Amino acid sequence: MDVRRSIEALWRIESPRIIATLARQIGDVAVAEDLASEAFVAALEQWPSDGVPPRPGAWLMSTARHKAIDRARREETGRRKAALMAADLDDRAPDAAEQALDRIPDDLLTLVFIACHPVLAPESRVALTLRLVAGLTTDEIARAFLVPSATLGQRVSRAKRTLSEARVPFEPPPAEELPARVGAVLKVIYLVFNEGYAATSGDQWVRRDLAQEAMRLGRVLAGLLPREPEVFGLVALMELQASRFPTRTDADGAPVLLEHQDRRRWDRTLITHGLAMLDRATGLGRPLGPYTLQAAIAGYHARAVTFADTDWAGIVALYDALGQLAPSPVVELNRAVALLHSDGPETALAVVDSLLDDRRMARYHLFGAVRGDLLLRLGRNAEAAEQLERAAELAPTRHERRLLLERMTTTLAERRPDR
Repeated sequence: MDVRRSIEALWRIESPRIIATLARQIGDVAVAEDLASEAFVAALEQWPSDGVPPRPGAWLMSTARHKAIDRARREETGRRKAALMAADLDDRAPDAAEQALDRIPDDLLTLVFIACHPVLAPESRVALTLRLVAGLTTDEIARAFLVPSATLGQRVSRAKRTLSEARVPFEPPPAEELPARVGAVLKVIYLVFNEGYAATSGDQWVRRDLAQEAMRLGRVLAGLLPREPEVFGLVALMELQASRFPTRTDADGAPVLLEHQDRRRWDRTLITHGLAMLDRATGLGRPLGPYTLQAAIAGYHARAVTFADTDWAGIVALYDALGQLAPSPVVELNRAVALLHSDGPETALAVVDSLLDDRRMARYHLFGAVRGDLLLRLGRNAEAAEQLERAAELAPTRHERRLLLERMTTTLAERRPDR
């Protein structure tokens, strides 16, 4: 690996910790990120000729803090803060920067909550989390969500300015706000994962890079919040679903449905770790939350040797619980799929048809895909073809559109009388 790639890899690992420490010291996330970036640029300039230092994280931290002091000294109002920071950064103590990193867990956790603060719009929370906590560049995030880099850069800049203008303090949320705020963080991480698991735009249906970043964020959060079962539940859910990545698409990138996936190629390491995380979540003795329930459903699939071996009755029971805890038409649609395999297509279609008047389903391509499949199983081919064609029109990726149109074409062909 060349020096530049080494620096970029170290940046992704170290930048969240450096930004978190600086933000605590100076009280401004935006300035902290600027200073960390300046340290990164300094590394790019010096390390290719001088070599990577023995303790690169401490070097970056020390460089960023010196730049913070220089910046404060240039501002009249920052003179006193500069003096305090200079006293804290004693050049005679070579381990000072590394000692500062020892306090990172609380600082990093605070940074996660800041990036997902309620004053920010949901799309801004995602962008800022990937920027500050995951260490992705603006260009990387823009490519991930298929938006122009300039647009994404403006989104991140506005988010940081909003935090500054709203005077959001660099401190963890109070105890009474923690449950709601953790929920917002988990939602952001799961949004990122879902975009990797089943992309909503572009030519790729599976985006492993995004899913892996989400899993990394989840594991970091699990280390910081060891008593929060839903954090472990989310990690379990992501890992169990990600275990299927080797079989979710064929050689041409087209989707492969769960029923037709070769389970021998599922990632057993991710399954083992995901099931262990699920045990951690349930072992904390707290009521199961939505992510843990979904992880338990994924666990049933992971344990089944074949599709036919799946405990569909157990999955239906979990969807019943999920529907009570977090009711939504998507949960009901997924419950209907489980009912198809446990009770038959007529029972499943009754559930799906109960959602026909729900406006949220009108633009959801999987609703038409599921309903079309159920109608097909019941021999109502004309209605099935109509549903599948409508679903194809709504599908967000060309691979999904092709899959649905092929199913529709096959359905129409089967309706033609023999000649």
